[in-house]
Amino acid sequence: MTDFGWSRVPCPAVLVDETGVVRAVNEAGRLVFPDARPGSALTDLADWLAPAPGEPHAGPVGGVLGDRSFEAHPVAHDDGTTTWWLVEDTDARHAREALRVERERTAVLGEVSSALLTSLNPERCMKITAELAATHLADAAWVIAPGGRRDHPVAWCVRGGDAVHERMPFDPVDVAGLAEALRGFPPAPSRWIEPSAAPAWLVPEGFGEVGSIVVTPLPGHGVPAGALVLLRRVEQRTFTEGEESFARLFAARAGVAMSAAGMFAQQLSITETLMRELLPPTLRSVDGIEFAGRYRPALDTERVGGDFYDVHQVGDGESLAVLGDVCGKGLAAAVMTGKVRTTLRALLPLAGDHRRMLTLLNGALLSAHDTRFVTLVLASATRVGSDVRLRVTSGGHLPPLVVRANGEVHEVPTRGTLIGVLPEVDAVTAEVVLAPGETCLLYTDGITEAVGGPVGGEMFGEERLHRVLAACAGMPADAVVEHVHMVASQWIGGGGHDDIALLAITAPRGRHLSAVADPGPGERTS
Repeated sequence: MTDFGWSRVPCPAVLVDETGVVRAVNEAGRLVFPDARPGSALTDLADWLAPAPGEPHAGPVGGVLGDRSFEAHPVAHDDGTTTWWLVEDTDARHAREALRVERERTAVLGEVSSALLTSLNPERCMKITAELAATHLADAAWVIAPGGRRDHPVAWCVRGGDAVHERMPFDPVDVAGLAEALRGFPPAPSRWIEPSAAPAWLVPEGFGEVGSIVVTPLPGHGVPAGALVLLRRVEQRTFTEGEESFARLFAARAGVAMSAAGMFAQQLSITETLMRELLPPTLRSVDGIEFAGRYRPALDTERVGGDFYDVHQVGDGESLAVLGDVCGKGLAAAVMTGKVRTTLRALLPLAGDHRRMLTLLNGALLSAHDTRFVTLVLASATRVGSDVRLRVTSGGHLPPLVVRANGEVHEVPTRGTLIGVLPEVDAVTAEVVLAPGETCLLYTDGITEAVGGPVGGEMFGEERLHRVLAACAGMPADAVVEHVHMVASQWIGGGGHDDIALLAITAPRGRHLSAVADPGPGERTS
């Protein structure tokens, strides 16, 4: 053998002839190739090694020997032989593989975040989580949310299929670690969970034998969002420690999104419940008297504001209509509105004495230590024959307008002090009689102070409101408020405005079945 001086070089080396037959192996090479000896074929040592006939300077090749990885570099000699020098790159290969896995996992976590950010629906979040887990982590996945005593909301998915959401009756203790995960305790290693003990409900139909199970909590905002259960078939490899760690990272992302969706759904439910109490009611005819209202909050993105109206039946054929305007706008004003409406509802037994009601409401607002105040109008309505008799009292509010059958419009002569400002209130009650087809309109300053018009910047004003209302003579109550609201909205256009509220009280045309002597239209103050 030609001595190239490398027999004791620590780098593994193999000398082969032009046909790929081994001519010599140095000491380091024999450690890598124990069966290597002169006359053996190089490809018998490693199928990824081969001479490079006709290409003595071919580039390096790489491969695996056992659990070690090498890169082989050929060096051609003048006599036609080639020395293959082997450089171990096991650590570099492991690093490259770890980097590849980490990049894939980062991409998965990014996909989880992006997908879950598209929905704040709890059911949708559970289905997305189950689908992504089945696609990237396991052969099947379950997302289990905390439930009631008898059943739990679940979403499950088999790889390649669509997620299913349902409520299922089961006992979490049937699955090792599930009851603890639902309470937010750290997960148990998968090697502690016996796959053959999995309950029938956990194994999807046609799935086959379960080979390994991972159970991990889905952490939420302060309270657990649920648990993630991963299944692999018996023919697949069991979950590695690294895969279990990644499953916990996946669960952390998904749990936060599910918790946020759950909190949003809960807050939405609470908001809807409270909103129903804050929104003005749908009005109808009561005891032969027509009532109709329209409401538009100052902020078109809000549903509530500081203006309100109500109509209450207080007995003996009498109804109490209330329209008010709380200082401010938006949700804060709406909360104050709710307090005022609730207080007035409690004071309904005193509806026959408007001044007394306003005095008690004033005291309640002053004792609440709130700087907001309210203006309002109380109107007690009673059907007398074909007419409607009104007693109207203002608490610092704009005087209502009456439109007569002939189109004449005038103010009701009532006045009073703001409610919630001074220790004492002063109020004057006016009596008005509406003949058939006549209307009394209660309104807030959102109408008269609305800014807009053909060129913008002009207030709607009281005079224009009088003209619009005059055109409503003889109309039903609903038509009156709809017409006024429509004209005001056209005037505003896309501009800003305050809260707007309208409440019409109309004596309908035609005689009422309980008609009595007609006292005739008129009004007086007391």
